[in-house]
Amino acid sequence: MKHRQMGRDGPTISPIGVGAMSFFDFYGPTTEAASHAILDTAIELGVTHIDTSNIYGKGRSEMAIGSYFKANPTARDGFHIATKAGISQGTEGKRGFDNSAEHLAAELDKSLARMGIDHVDLFYAHRRDPSIPIEEATENLSHLVKSGKTRSIGFSEIAPSSLRRAAAVHHIAAVQSEYSLASRNPELGLVQTCAELGTALVAFSPVGRSLLTDNPLSRETISGLAFLTNNPRFQDPNLTANLRITDRFRKLAADMETPTAALAIAWLLHQGDHIIPIPGTRSVTHFRELAAGMNLSLSTDDLAAIDKVLPVGWAHGDRYNAAQWVGPERYS
Repeated sequence: MKHRQMGRDGPTISPIGVGAMSFFDFYGPTTEAASHAILDTAIELGVTHIDTSNIYGKGRSEMAIGSYFKANPTARDGFHIATKAGISQGTEGKRGFDNSAEHLAAELDKSLARMGIDHVDLFYAHRRDPSIPIEEATENLSHLVKSGKTRSIGFSEIAPSSLRRAAAVHHIAAVQSEYSLASRNPELGLVQTCAELGTALVAFSPVGRSLLTDNPLSRETISGLAFLTNNPRFQDPNLTANLRITDRFRKLAADMETPTAALAIAWLLHQGDHIIPIPGTRSVTHFRELAAGMNLSLSTDDLAAIDKVLPVGWAHGDRYNAAQWVGPERYS
């Protein structure tokens, strides 16, 4: 397993991390014990990065991490911990964004309290606040580095042009973006800009919200999940088409005698040494399948075979609906 660097001058971490959005009920019911089991398995497999947010389950994800550290006092030193803030509850219940110095500092303090730690290793602005120039938002984040409450800073779902503007103010250790065989928009400049600037590209939803696994979520399960029920790729006729197409990928993985999720993770890792997938799961068995991708070497022929069964643009439906697109920056 070859470790990867989190930012230009940052520490080396495992090739994948734990996406802690699954530490609450976003993709179905879970428990604190299930989240702790994932962290136990991460330690066993050498996975050292945890990526969470203040809004995941209204703090439940961070609280699960905090209770784990309380029960395992030496575990914190073995993990590189990232969290995020910047999404706020706007007027009339609508989602808003706040990159002000006051909001970011206050939310980081709450996150540290929930996890029972005195600093995080990476703190992102979860979404860019359009009312604040990104240079100012970056300066606000940089104050938290000076305070010692975070070792580095990042942004989630920003465009390459915004990354360049932010990097002119302070080094951006990481940009988080959806990236997988199902969502390849980062190849339109973000992958390249991150590599040029020494910024890690932290890839969330690396197995396409289950489409790139041996067991995609059932229609029954999808119908009970608000996010996926309203997501274009999980609505028919798109869902039927996407399942039919990804059956080819599942067959290819079976022919290669590897879990489909491992093959999807391995493909991402082969797209650049600065790319760090953060798969999330409530299942230890599935986490082991995902982590197997860290040690899967793909040849040029393997990569060509993957591109043949899942060519660029294969997915039916946009990755977000109109409401879900509020916040992420589009670019081309």
